[in-house]
Order: sequence, then structure tokens, then C-alpha cells
Amino acid sequence: MSRILIVEDEAIIRTALRRLLERHDYRVSEAGSVDEALALEPRHFDLVISDLRLPGEPGTTLIASAAPVPVLIMTSYASMRSAVEALKEGAVDYVAKPFDHDELLETVSRVLHQQSSHRSPPPDITDAGGSRQQMIGECQAMQAVYTRIRKTAPADVTVLIQGESGTGKELVARAIHQQSKRVSAALICVNCAAIPETLIESELFGHEKGAFTGASAARTGLVEAADGGTLFLDEIGELPLDAQARLLRVLQEGEIRRIGSVETRHVDVRLIAATHRDLRALSKTGEFRLDLYYRLNVMQIDLPPLRDRDDDVLTIADVLLEKACRRHERGGLRLSRAARREISDYPWPGNVRELENALERGVILAEGHLIHPDDLGLKPGLPASPRHPPEPMPRAIEPVESEQDENGDDLSLEDYFQHFVLEHQDQMSETELAQKLGISRKCLWERRQRLGIPRKKQARRSSA
Repeated sequence: MSRILIVEDEAIIRTALRRLLERHDYRVSEAGSVDEALALEPRHFDLVISDLRLPGEPGTTLIASAAPVPVLIMTSYASMRSAVEALKEGAVDYVAKPFDHDELLETVSRVLHQQSSHRSPPPDITDAGGSRQQMIGECQAMQAVYTRIRKTAPADVTVLIQGESGTGKELVARAIHQQSKRVSAALICVNCAAIPETLIESELFGHEKGAFTGASAARTGLVEAADGGTLFLDEIGELPLDAQARLLRVLQEGEIRRIGSVETRHVDVRLIAATHRDLRALSKTGEFRLDLYYRLNVMQIDLPPLRDRDDDVLTIADVLLEKACRRHERGGLRLSRAARREISDYPWPGNVRELENALERGVILAEGHLIHPDDLGLKPGLPASPRHPPEPMPRAIEPVESEQDENGDDLSLEDYFQHFVLEHQDQMSETELAQKLGISRKCLWERRQRLGIPRKKQARRSSA
């Protein structure tokens, strides 16, 4: 059942709209202003329906704070200008008051259907220890990952997962296997970089007794052990060329041959491969077979690094902190404000794995009930650097220290921020502005609110 938040200052209209939606099986909450709506955390809803004219801030203010939840704007003025301006600011659609019930219901249904087609719930995963967990993250990049997992899992095709070390590639492989038709069979996970090159072929494809020195008995390889199930090869870019040729045979013909054997065996294995390296670039240097790359890359899933998941970092940190507290029996520990700021600003080159280790340190070292930045052990002795370093400024605005107002007086940081945004927002998107200033989009929006700087109004397209 979809959850809808109605933001309307007129109680009669708000109540009538709530009853209309509840009769059609929607769960509805109400707010009379933007502040009341923000207190209800609009991102937890599936749709926000807001009046344009509200006491205090206008309804369009919710567009940024509710994102990625769509905002449907209502306006009693029904002017094309106000409707177009709302759409330019990011509203999903608008309806004019007094609204037609059937038209409103049709619009709500359409918006929710579009939203559901772009949003997928995080998959549940059973880890190697048998405990269930859910993938964490609501950012758009992770929504794309969840959608790709949901669509790819039942298709029984080869999958290539690409992402930096520590982004959770094995979790994605487990999610695919557990949502596939092979869920009742084995999932065999192999880290190709952890097996010596002299042993990798024997580990993967098996060997017969006496095939080489030390082969005192026949052994089944991991590919054969995964027959009927899924084989996950992590760091496949480290696989030697000879083993690549054997793996290509498995993918093309479904056949393996143990080392030292003349007998061919048939296997039915779904292969999921993962790497942090550029396999296409490796194929140009001869380090990876191009034909194998094409066989692997039937379906590709790209995992975003943690530094590109602004809204997810603290959510992931809270979940990992809770687990670390249970492991070390340190219940009640919390991150201090400074620690949360440190976590939010840090670039996380080691991604989720590095975050988990930092929180583990914090739980062990913390005195009292708060974890402070020093307990996390990030960048010892170095000043904190922003997670999104600022891009080079245009030449005309590069020297921040020399920025002056029209009277020749030096600008404060807030003055400079306001001066820069107002001067460049007509030529730059919100993302570009944030990158130039070296802050996140969320931080840009918060500063706009604090300083009273409205979002840009895009110029109308000139008629041909």
C-alpha cells in the first residue's frame, strides 16, 4: 500500500483529499506547512502532494528535501506560469484546484507507477554465516543496482559486477543467486587474487591423481562443485591467461576437463564475475582475453563508490555501528556530532569495508557513551578533506581570498557563497554549483535555506 503525504494549510481541502485517497486504499498522512511536512520526514513516503501557496515556505521547497520521492504540486491559481515554474524546480506534475477527483486519482496512480518502476526495494541476503541482512542505501545509483539485480537474477545469464574494492560486490552476487532459479543449489565464491597462480587451475577445474607432483588423489574443482548452482569469481582480472582459456570453454560449451584427464565433463553453472579493474583496457594490453570479456559481460552491474552515495553514508554507518556494538558488548554507544561530520566528509577510498573498520576501532577505543573523531582513526595528523574535492574554478572566480564586493571590501565566506551562487546559478546546475563550491548537493540546499537564496529559475526556451 502506497504512503502519501498531503501538505495543505486549508483543513477542509486536506481532509477531503485524505478521504478520497483512503477510499482508494492509500495510506495518508497530513501536514499544514513545510515545517510540519519536514518533521514527518517526507523521504519515507511514496508521494508528496503539496499546495503551492503555504504559510511560510512554498510547497516547492519540499522538492529538494523529499527527493527522490516525487512531489505533486496543487495550485488554486491555475496559472500556466506558476505550474511551469513548479515543474522547472523539479515537481513531477501539477493539478489545479478545485481538482477533478478522477483526474487527480489518475495522476496519482500514474506517478506512483512511474516511481515504482524506477525504485526497487533493497534485496534481502543470507550471508555465509546463515544470518539475513538487507542491502543498505536509497540513493539513485543504488536504486539502479537493485533494479538490475531484480531483473537480472531470474534471467540465468552471465553477470559482470564492476566496482571499487569494498563496495559490496559479493553481496550483489549473493542477492542475484538468492533471487534466481538456482537458489536451492550451491553458491561457490572464489577470490581469484587469493589463490597462487600455480594452483588456480587445479582449484577451479580439479585434477586427477598423479597429474603433478603432490597430486596424491583426484580432486573435484570448484567449477564442478558449483554444477547446477552459481560460481562467483571475485577479482577475475587476476585470473592467469591459461585459466582464462579453460573458463572460456566452460562458458561456450559447458565443459570442463580436469588437469591430467582426457575425459570431458559437462557442467551447468551460472557464472557471476566481479572486478575493480577495467577488463577492456586489460584486453588491449594482452592481460585479459577479449573473447572472455564479451562472454562475461552479458549483463553488467556497476556499484557506486561510497563517496558518491551522499545520503547513504550515515545510514550505513549507523547499521554497522549497531553490529559492532553487539560484537563487543558495548550497547548504547553513539557517534558524536563531530564524528558524524567526519564520516560524512571523509572520501572513503576503502569504501564500506574501510567504514566498517573505522567504526570497529571507534567502538573499541571510545570512552563513555560517545565515539569521537579521534576514536575513528581517520587520517591521523591530517586535516579533514571534503569527500567531493572542488573542481578548478573558472579563472575569473578562482582566487577566493581576493573576492571583493562592489565597494572593494573583502567578502566573508557566507557572502562569497551567496555571491557565487547568485552569479553562476543561471549557467550551472545544482550539481555543478555544489562541485565548484566543494560541498554536497544536500549542503548546498541547506545553505540556500539558511541564507534565504532561492533556487534558480531556468530561462525559457526561445521559440524557433
